[in-house]
Amino acid sequence: MIMIMMTMTRIVNGFAPNSSSSSTFIKKQKQKMKTFQLLAEPKKSDNKAMAFLRQKGRVGGSTAQDFINAMGVDEGPAGGKNAASMHRDMRKSRGAYKECSETGIVDDLSETFPFTSSGNEWSGVTDQVMGGTSNGSLTREEMDGKTANVLRGKVSLANNGGFVQMATDLALNPSSSPFVDASNFDGVEIVVYCDVEDSYSASNEESFNVHLRNQECSRQFSSYRATFAIEKKIWKTIRLPWSCFVGYGPGASEIEFDNSTLRRLGIVAIGREMEVMLAVASVSFYRVL
Repeated sequence: MIMIMMTMTRIVNGFAPNSSSSSTFIKKQKQKMKTFQLLAEPKKSDNKAMAFLRQKGRVGGSTAQDFINAMGVDEGPAGGKNAASMHRDMRKSRGAYKECSETGIVDDLSETFPFTSSGNEWSGVTDQVMGGTSNGSLTREEMDGKTANVLRGKVSLANNGGFVQMATDLALNPSSSPFVDASNFDGVEIVVYCDVEDSYSASNEESFNVHLRNQECSRQFSSYRATFAIEKKIWKTIRLPWSCFVGYGPGASEIEFDNSTLRRLGIVAIGREMEVMLAVASVSFYRVL
């Protein structure tokens, strides 16, 4: 119950709507909070299996983040949410986690959603901070035989917008260092699945981005980006070598990519109008043996 209330607080306070003074929005969010409370409240008729699934983050209100009205930048200047705030929400102590630069694992989905197995947290971000109208949701689901974080959204190019994404910070102890050194690895590996309604393409293949932010990306909208393509409705493992990542925005576009100061990773549907479902079962750094 506490975790769901915190999740809803993040939705209301962390992603403000375009008009913060709208009483209608506040009423709607209060109603959503009531709904999430009802979802989180275990019913007396729940059996042991359902109780186990709730505990593991497979069912109940904590399995979803709705950011239909969410605002965000394409990874903000300071990375993700306040580290101390996030740590208060975590069920395990920070010392129980190992940093992704040590294990290579950013998230294997072994933790309760929205937490990562490397001690951080997934969040949903849209283009609404720049006046866009894209929206979406981020959930934990079973998708074609795999447990996955599922990004659903409607990407619109209106008002110079055009993206939705799931993103997470990488450093386990950002108070001591906001960066991780992934130079002992050869790139990023993700296990992904998609389904897209795209009026501009009749292809069975769709393209998405992985965005990385490092110490050069101090400005909003700056990141190093790599594009990958996958067939619809087929799970696929994608490997993106460091050489694939190209800088965009102030700082990043002028300086060669440095994988020793990574701060944030995002998986993004960007650049064209579409209704998208993008499922991610694993995110890691890989080594070529």
